[in-house]
Amino acid sequence: MTFQEQIQQGIPSQLPQPKPYETHINHAPKRKEILGEEEKKLALKNALRYFDPKFHAELLPEFKEELEKYGRIYMYRFRPDYEMKARDIAEYPGKSEQAKAIMLMIQNNLDYAVAQHPHELITYGGNGAVFSNWAQYLLTMKYLSEMTDEQTLTMYSGHPMGLFPSHKDAPRVVVTNGMMIPNYSKPDDWEKFNALGVTQYGQMTAGSYMYIGPQGIVHGTTITVLNAFRKINKEPKGGLFVTSGLGGMSGAQPKAGNIAGCVTVIAEVNPKITKIRHDQKWVNEIHENLDELVARVKKAQENQETVSLAYLGNIVEVWEKFDAENLRIDIGSDQTSLHNPWAGGYYPVGQTFEESNTMMAENPELFKEKVQETLRRHAAAINKHTEKGTYFFDYGNAFLLEASRAGADVMAENPTLGREFKYPSYVQDIMGPMCFDYGFGPFRWVCTSGKPEDLQKTDEIACQVLEEMIKNSPEEIQQQMKDNIQWIKGAQENNLVVGSQARILYADAEGRMKIAEAFNKAIKNGEIGAVVLGRDHHDVSGTDSPYRETSNIYDGSRFTADMAIHNVIGDSFRGATWVSIHNGGGVGWGEVINGGFGMLLDGSDDADRRLKSMLFWDVNNGISRRSWARNEGAVFAIKRAMEAEPNLKVTLPNFVDESLF
Repeated sequence: MTFQEQIQQGIPSQLPQPKPYETHINHAPKRKEILGEEEKKLALKNALRYFDPKFHAELLPEFKEELEKYGRIYMYRFRPDYEMKARDIAEYPGKSEQAKAIMLMIQNNLDYAVAQHPHELITYGGNGAVFSNWAQYLLTMKYLSEMTDEQTLTMYSGHPMGLFPSHKDAPRVVVTNGMMIPNYSKPDDWEKFNALGVTQYGQMTAGSYMYIGPQGIVHGTTITVLNAFRKINKEPKGGLFVTSGLGGMSGAQPKAGNIAGCVTVIAEVNPKITKIRHDQKWVNEIHENLDELVARVKKAQENQETVSLAYLGNIVEVWEKFDAENLRIDIGSDQTSLHNPWAGGYYPVGQTFEESNTMMAENPELFKEKVQETLRRHAAAINKHTEKGTYFFDYGNAFLLEASRAGADVMAENPTLGREFKYPSYVQDIMGPMCFDYGFGPFRWVCTSGKPEDLQKTDEIACQVLEEMIKNSPEEIQQQMKDNIQWIKGAQENNLVVGSQARILYADAEGRMKIAEAFNKAIKNGEIGAVVLGRDHHDVSGTDSPYRETSNIYDGSRFTADMAIHNVIGDSFRGATWVSIHNGGGVGWGEVINGGFGMLLDGSDDADRRLKSMLFWDVNNGISRRSWARNEGAVFAIKRAMEAEPNLKVTLPNFVDESLF
């Protein structure tokens, strides 16, 4: 069968042969056993409902073995034989260009070069899933190949509920992930209901088909590292940045450190992902001996090198060793997946990677004890360095939150509302006041032709737009504009593409609309192929996350999720090609609600109309909420937006004289 025929058949009418478990692939760890006997039976019935009853007798023992062996039913047998990658949009079967664009983005999320655990359909973060099983993937791709622009596909946590009558201006796909009743939104709830096959953790851009590999966070991390050095009034050259995590999004850190120009030390316990990042040239060197690492860092500092050094081992050992050697760390953070601490997101010190994986599955309570013990040691070592002048920030991965739950010394001596921890979130100190409040966030695009020359052309277009805009930009956003012009000029030489021909830069509503409009015009003129627009959910208005995206909101509303819900509803009727809303992402299930979108630019007048309507709302929804929280940068930004658009009228806050109290 051709690729197109395989897509169109969906779940095959004849059972494919079982597939061997490929050991060279990076696999998800075994999930802990959490289902009772009746629940296991229910999980099997839920899985078998995708298949003709005549196959049930053969599939039942196979699915039962998967459930017992891996803690989930992935349906490995149904994994497609074709190469999993984003193709030229013209290669996809279908009646709707918008649907074809979504197929392209789904396959990009599962590309072996992009996905963390591709055979388990997990893109990043240890549990950020595109689908729960391969039957869902096959059925979804079939629906998309049949869809017209008068239909909408409804996705229930990875499950394609079906095609429904719609209209051309409605989203082609509406995605929800993990939207649990609030009282059933704790870690063990996630484990149970995910094992039952009725919900999944979509992370931010995994289950919304908008992940573009680590490049997505390279840019944000570069901006964060640059501004962290600015905060301590030090040039990055010769400065030392210490952090951890090389899987998924965290793999972007060494690359970002190199772009910023500092010395980066990053610890990772997984040998396989460490090798992958080294092979991809995202990290320069791998070290397994701490004494050799110390000597190498000292040499790099003395020579003011720009270099990234991976330590294959636990980050706690690095912090403690550098303290013992009195090695000065300038800035420090952590980007392990602590939203998922008990199932592979964070590993305890003193054990091998393999020993930890066995323990988390077979003795989860002891594993939890070891993780919490490690978090206490981790925090204690960080505290020793900050006493010597290190600037440490939480990278929004729930490090401080989980450390506090473990009883670590991370709480502020005199806490205030929103400043409960000893150390700030990077959003509180950097991204919030410097970027989000002014409307700057991670705008991204994918060239659906798959041609590098199309990406180069879009880079040039974006750079031209930004250079024209900066001429009349107010002083308050000059630094943001300069950083992004510098970024886009160096994007090609930094070899950031993994998977699809994609790019990201931080832009405000004006910048996003002008860049998108210029792309659409270039498509209309035949200069480039169609382009998919999107963004990280980690943005101005997509996400309500009290310990990350909205951690610099101090009016008490950081624990509400109105903004994310309004964002996705507003995007839906303003022209998005697909929309998504997730419970969980980045900091854990139950800790955040986040929404995203995708939009196809095809050179049409319809696309031009939609992009102006939707992108304006997508950003200014968040600025208005931030301005109401009395964030001065956001008040400035929303006033500017109202001057540009007479139909925008936003309620502004009145400030109270503190002396009255």
